[in-house]
Amino acid sequence: MVEPAPHLLSDVIQRMKRIMPWAIVSMVALGMIAFFWIPSQTVLVVRTVKPEKPVLCARMTDGEEWMISYTHSVNRRPVHDFLRIEGRGLRIVRSVFDAFGAGIPEISTPENPLRFTADGRLEYIVNRPVPDVTIFVGRVAGHVLHLREREIPFVSLAEPGMALRFSVEKRSLYQTVKGECLW
Repeated sequence: MVEPAPHLLSDVIQRMKRIMPWAIVSMVALGMIAFFWIPSQTVLVVRTVKPEKPVLCARMTDGEEWMISYTHSVNRRPVHDFLRIEGRGLRIVRSVFDAFGAGIPEISTPENPLRFTADGRLEYIVNRPVPDVTIFVGRVAGHVLHLREREIPFVSLAEPGMALRFSVEKRSLYQTVKGECLW
């Protein structure tokens, strides 16, 4: 077996000592760029429709549910609509209410059952995936967005009569912080 000449081995070691710090710095820099710039955060984004302007964003997790509550315009009773983050879209999960009115489901189907909850309210299972949801800010409805123990009235995001669009985006950490997300 032939052993390397001692001077060749020392040359290789010297070169490695010079290259190693730059290799480490480069790896750290690439890691930081990936961490801050590659879209990896799931974010619920709320925008006004005309003009299109982001008014709220919140980091969410896939499968996380949130709710919109409001007062029905005809029967003046509370309605609670539950939605879930799914990938790059939303799923309208269910609607809970205690009285029928215009636009409130009155019949049960195998795909969309209507049943009583333990507290006597009605629960309509919607279970429909959608890319986004647009809702007009009501003048009387008192729409409220419920996110992780926070209650955000729609009127704090836009004037009554304006439309708000809810959608899901993947954002980098930099975009999330720059976009002034809640969490």
